Amino acid sequence: MAIFLTVVFTVYILVNYYLWLKGRRALSGAGLSTTWYTVAFIALASTFVLGKFLEHTWTNLLTDILNVAGGFWMGFMLYGFLAWLTVDILLLLQKPFNLVPPEALPKLRLWIFTVISSGVVLLIIIGFINAISPRTKKYDLEVAKEFPSGEPLRIVAVSDIHLGSIIRKRSMRHLSEMISREKPYLVLFLGDLLDGSIGPVLRGDLLSHLEIPEPRFGMYAITGNHEFMSDLGKSIPYIESKGIRVLKDEVVRLENGVQLIGRIDRSAMQSPGGRREPLEKLLAETDPAAPVILLDHQPYDLSQLAGTPVDLQMSGHTHNGQMWPLSLITKRMFELSHGYKIFGKTHVIVSSGFGIWGPRMRIGTRPEILSMTLRKSSE
Repeated sequence: MAIFLTVVFTVYILVNYYLWLKGRRALSGAGLSTTWYTVAFIALASTFVLGKFLEHTWTNLLTDILNVAGGFWMGFMLYGFLAWLTVDILLLLQKPFNLVPPEALPKLRLWIFTVISSGVVLLIIIGFINAISPRTKKYDLEVAKEFPSGEPLRIVAVSDIHLGSIIRKRSMRHLSEMISREKPYLVLFLGDLLDGSIGPVLRGDLLSHLEIPEPRFGMYAITGNHEFMSDLGKSIPYIESKGIRVLKDEVVRLENGVQLIGRIDRSAMQSPGGRREPLEKLLAETDPAAPVILLDHQPYDLSQLAGTPVDLQMSGHTHNGQMWPLSLITKRMFELSHGYKIFGKTHVIVSSGFGIWGPRMRIGTRPEILSMTLRKSSE
């Protein structure tokens, strides 16, 4: 973890230095002062690091503001870096042809700086509007097994809420309205219900703002990688105090006969003394003749589900990349980074998630909740 954080921090500094240098060169080349530009740049570039550091030790309104500002700055960094890198490559390619005379470069750089800065700010606004506009994605799934109760199961599943400094009370009220409209019999949380620190969640008792009619078969959650970042010893008791049972490599049989398998996140294997049970061991505790739903936060090893008695797996974690072009990376990393696919007879759904990590932005993807009906196939 120390090596990973060192690499991330180094990249963060280098990208910020690159962006600062581009702005400074554009302004100074046009004869403009860069003093206040440098002061403002350092202040904005510091918000993300300060916010993440302070929320673990001194959580209050200031750390919330720093995290919100820092998140938007990360979005500015990503798209500012890509834009300036593209410009630098084009300027380098034109050099042999002298398409841009050297004397025109200072004015051109100032114009490019203005266009890129304005364009990225506009993109941030669009991404923010997209991030606060979740949709309900519906699925009607059939399985070749009898439902002991004789009726279909209506499920709402939500992944990657990331409750904390950025996703707060208003988001939970909106989520409550979305879930309530679906009238589910069962509500499932697919990991990363909390963000990086438990402090902001406890301070605002944020999960208390999830106000929905009690589902007939209850509410269940699994851990994600972020629960392991937010003090597992505090986060799980807090979640369960709100009537949500957290499954940690456990099998639960619902009143209607449907079986839930809740996996502990694979982050457990990186914790001292932590472990994650083999799926085969958990499947041995189920009745293969009855429907089996598997909850696993990170969608790895999906092809191994073929030939197992699992009828439906639901996952999250990927955010579908959250911001293009990161979605291109998640598509390479996972067999299924978002949406629906069937492996053998196992339906698999990976959600893009309800919340965000870092920038409260979504470009090229939408936040969502899953609403599905699981029924016996007619064949």
